[in-house]
Amino acid sequence: MKKIIHDYTKEELAEEIKPAFRAKQIYSWVYHKHADSFEEMANLPKDLRKKLTEEYELHPLERISRQESRDGSIKYLFRLRDGHTVEAVLLLMKEAEYHEDGTLKHHRRYTVCISSQVGCKVGCAFCLTAKGGFMRDLSAGEIVSQVLEIYKDQGIPSNHRVNLVYMGMGEPLDNLDNVAKAVRIFSDMDGMSISPNRQTISTSGLSSKIERLGKMDLGINLAISLHAVDDALRQRLMPINKAYNIASIIEAVRNFPVNQRKKVLFEYLVIKDVNDDLESAKKLVKLLNGIKAKVNLIYFNPYPGTDFQRPDPEDVRRFQEYLLNKGVLCTIRESKGLDISAACGQLREQKLNEGVGK
Repeated sequence: MKKIIHDYTKEELAEEIKPAFRAKQIYSWVYHKHADSFEEMANLPKDLRKKLTEEYELHPLERISRQESRDGSIKYLFRLRDGHTVEAVLLLMKEAEYHEDGTLKHHRRYTVCISSQVGCKVGCAFCLTAKGGFMRDLSAGEIVSQVLEIYKDQGIPSNHRVNLVYMGMGEPLDNLDNVAKAVRIFSDMDGMSISPNRQTISTSGLSSKIERLGKMDLGINLAISLHAVDDALRQRLMPINKAYNIASIIEAVRNFPVNQRKKVLFEYLVIKDVNDDLESAKKLVKLLNGIKAKVNLIYFNPYPGTDFQRPDPEDVRRFQEYLLNKGVLCTIRESKGLDISAACGQLREQKLNEGVGK
C-alpha cells in the first residue's frame, strides 16, 4: 500500500525526498494549492512526480456523505482506504463582516471538529460512537486529511485560520503520538499554519496521558470531558473513571502547562435529571477551586435508542448562573446541527445500517 504523504512532517519528508528543499515545495502544493495529483506539481522534476505518484497517496480518505444544517454547520462522513468510516464537522461560528464600503473586514470564522480514531475504547454511556466499539487509531495523515478535505469542499483559502478541536470520534490521548504529530503538521508555517493556540485536545480524562501531553509542551489547549462531579455518577456515565478517577484528573490538570492567557476547559454534558441539579453545580465549584478553569455546558443531543434526555433550558441557565455567581467562568455551548445527525457517530451509524463502510 502506498505511503500517505500527509503522514509526514516537512522535516521527515525532507529526509525521504532529495534535495531537501523539495519537501517545502510539496508542502506548498498539498496544503496551499490543494493539489489533487502529483502531476499538478509543475515545479517538480518529471521523474520526482513519477516517483511520488508511484509511492505516495494524496487521497487517504474520500467524502461519502455530507449533511448541512440550517445553522450552517456541516457534518462529513469520510471513508478510509480500508473501508472504515469517520466523521468530522465544520461549525460556522461567525458570519463574515464587511466595512461600510463593502470591503471584507473579517472572513467567516469556523471551528472544525475532527476524529482521532475509528470508534472508541472509552465506552461512555451517553455516546453513540461507543456503541460500535473500537476499530483502530487514525494515522496523523488521516487526521490532517479531514481538515484538508473540508477546506477543499468549502473553498476555504489556505491562509484562512480556523480553530481545530480533537473532539470527534475517539479518545485523542489514546492515540497521542499520532495526534501530537498532527498538531505539528497543522501548525507548520509552510503548511496549514494553524497555530497550536487554535488547537484544542479534548480528553475523557486519561490522567497519566494528560501528564505526558503536558511534557510534550505542544502549546495546545486542553479540554476535559468531565460530565459528573462525583465518582459514582461519573463511573456510571464513563466506565473509564474506574481507572482514572476525578481526583487523578484534577491533579493532572493542576500540573498541566497552561498559557497565561488561557484556561483549561471543562466540558459538562448536561443530561436531564442526571446531572442538571444545583447540588451538582455546587460540587463542581468546589472541585475546580484554584484551577484556571472555564466550564462549557453542553446540551445532550438525543439519538435513537438512548434513554437519556435533553435538559430543560431553564435548568441549564440556572446551573450556569450559579457558577458565574461563584466566580467560575461558564458558557453554554450553542447547539448546532439539531436538524441533521448532530450526535457524534450518528451519521456513521446511519450509513453502517445502510451497509456503507465498516
